[in-house]
Amino acid sequence: MESAPRLVPVYEDRDTGARYESARAMVDAYLARFGERAQTTVDGLDDAGYTQVRKGSAAIGINVLEDHGVLVFLAPVMGVPATGREPFYRRLLELSFLTTSDAAFAIDKAKDEVYVRAIRGLSGLDYEEFEDLLETVGKVADEWDDVLKREFGRG
Repeated sequence: MESAPRLVPVYEDRDTGARYESARAMVDAYLARFGERAQTTVDGLDDAGYTQVRKGSAAIGINVLEDHGVLVFLAPVMGVPATGREPFYRRLLELSFLTTSDAAFAIDKAKDEVYVRAIRGLSGLDYEEFEDLLETVGKVADEWDDVLKREFGRG
């Protein structure tokens, strides 16, 4: 049986037409562009494909996982409360339905921590999508971290 042809990822910005040799080069260019637009210094990706950007009170981790073909945005929100977990989980699910836009709340089981996260395929990613996801994750984390800590009492 003949296998389907493997799709070649596209690392090209639709707006500028710039082509990149790798996902990391593309994301580094987008980080630099974001820094210029926000008039702030933004570090490029480290050797592991990771960097961090601040938006308000939120620290947003940006990770290029080329082996998986995805870009991950993660912003810590709070620890999972020891009690009242069912109402807490319900609140996170309800917020993730529409309030978080393209992002969602997620829990890191190993750390028992809540994050706002967004995942996007790297192929075909343009700058506007990159900036929108970064802004969304930052806005949701910044808006909801204090609210959830007040409601559920763990920081």
